[in-house]
Amino acid sequence: MKAGIPVHTHLAIAAVIVVLSIIYLYRMVPAGTAQDNKTGSGEPPMTTRERMAVWKEPRTILIGIVVLGMAFAEGSANDWLPLVIVDGYNVTPATGSFAFGLFVAAMTIGRALGGKLLDRFGRVVVLRTSALLAIVGLLIVIFGKSFGFAAVGVLLWGFGSAFGFPVGLSAAGDNPRGVAARVGAVTTLAYFAFLVGPPVLGIIGEAVGLLRALLVVLVGVTIAGLLSHAARPLGEEQNGKASGV
Repeated sequence: MKAGIPVHTHLAIAAVIVVLSIIYLYRMVPAGTAQDNKTGSGEPPMTTRERMAVWKEPRTILIGIVVLGMAFAEGSANDWLPLVIVDGYNVTPATGSFAFGLFVAAMTIGRALGGKLLDRFGRVVVLRTSALLAIVGLLIVIFGKSFGFAAVGVLLWGFGSAFGFPVGLSAAGDNPRGVAARVGAVTTLAYFAFLVGPPVLGIIGEAVGLLRALLVVLVGVTIAGLLSHAARPLGEEQNGKASGV
């Protein structure tokens, strides 16, 4: 390695950091997390037909499309960003890895701040803003003329990609009745993007180059931003319909 640290030492240090971080941070998880919601209504569990019916709910599908588009932006960076930077800007592999580090750092910061941003601005504003940031970041990366400029785009892309997946899952879980089925449906679409999106991007990249292939990701993020209103909390959605908004 360039720093002269053996691989096994590097991995050992990383493992220690991860374990210590988990031991320290788990205490910050709110009490009751992962426990079943209690509605107090005495309703029986959903039948298989009811669970499958969530795939016909317009709100659930729209949220799923939002998450799919944003997960595509995240997954494409996870799989292709270093190579995109190396091939597109003629830099060293180390610089490409550094760019990926910028992306991950931006996503980490975004998710760390996500709770406060959501409390202050709400889901729809956060999703629309994050989609806009990802769009601007992707445009800079695709059409940038220098690595320094592209690095700014990578940061915006990473910060913008941070919110779609967790916020979409939160929106899917608004209704306690059938929360597992709806979250499962949205998660399925997200992991479809993670699984299928990067190989498709690679196939397109073979024909037009990886930088231009990112235009497909740009389209997905744009659609996600346009549909972000679907993540509006159920109470607000019903009030909006009642007032004719």
